[in-house]
Amino acid sequence: MDFPRLQLATLAFLTVIIQALVLDLTQVISWVLMSITLCCLAWQISWILPYTSLWKKKVRHCENDNLDSEISILTSNVLATNRNASALIKLVQKHQPDILVTLESTKWWEEQLQVIEADMPNSIKCPLDNLYGMHVYSRLPLENEQIEFLIEDNIPSMHTTIVLRTGDKVRTHFLHPAPPSPTENTESTERDVELILVAKSLADTTQPVIVTGDLNDVAWSKTTHLFREISGLLDPRIGRGMFNTFHADYPFFRWPLDHIFHSHHFELRDIQRLPSIGSDHFPLLTKLSFNPQKNNNQTISNAKPSGIEKANNIADKKPADKSDVPNPIKD
Repeated sequence: MDFPRLQLATLAFLTVIIQALVLDLTQVISWVLMSITLCCLAWQISWILPYTSLWKKKVRHCENDNLDSEISILTSNVLATNRNASALIKLVQKHQPDILVTLESTKWWEEQLQVIEADMPNSIKCPLDNLYGMHVYSRLPLENEQIEFLIEDNIPSMHTTIVLRTGDKVRTHFLHPAPPSPTENTESTERDVELILVAKSLADTTQPVIVTGDLNDVAWSKTTHLFREISGLLDPRIGRGMFNTFHADYPFFRWPLDHIFHSHHFELRDIQRLPSIGSDHFPLLTKLSFNPQKNNNQTISNAKPSGIEKANNIADKKPADKSDVPNPIKD
């Protein structure tokens, strides 16, 4: 029930309006019912309010014109059965991202995207037909590329070091954990374990970090809150908007499932949801500026003892035969 908080808030608001119009306001029970509905409305709003312009921005806007320090990432769950590859290619040609991340990409998608490899020659490829294929294409150099199956044997994640134009190196993780669903995982355990394992691997690092992908979780969920608390990463959407990327076909049922988090070394130049490419997800384009000297005082989440205990309990559910999250930056 973390997902439909915006929808529940909308329904609660409409319910209060209807109650005010149809109930007998001279009766105590009418005010009791309206008070209960208002409490529900306030509870739902408290979760989603940080992802509106009414909240203080978590990440500062970049005013630096040094494009050498910029990194732009286009994340797109392409939908394995979607055959409109030309729409994604046009977006890549228009926006010229430094990094393209595709989720659900199959061998067919890999073949279609060969046309961008002249401009984005560095890549990590893991085509799969099970809705968890993943590809990364980059204009920037990549080092220590790794494909890992952290929790489930058929669900990959990618880990690499991106070398910026300034020569600075950024530890980067691309994720697409399995969602809770009746046909795949009846609970969110597998998704939660993968997210928390990555968060724990980042807890004490001083390296620049970016984590992005389709996390199959909303930005305001308890798990995502815990991920940010443990990892210390920042969410550039806070104070700016929800940037709902799923479901592209149903405006009232949309949630921010495609995420990007980063360390305090970055400022935000721009973030935007791009037009549909025929998938059930909209692509998400984020431009960050590497400015570690200026950003050392940006607000960073500090893990509380209760949060650490919760994270440890979740991480303990990792399969015994699985390796730890790799650190792609070699000292």
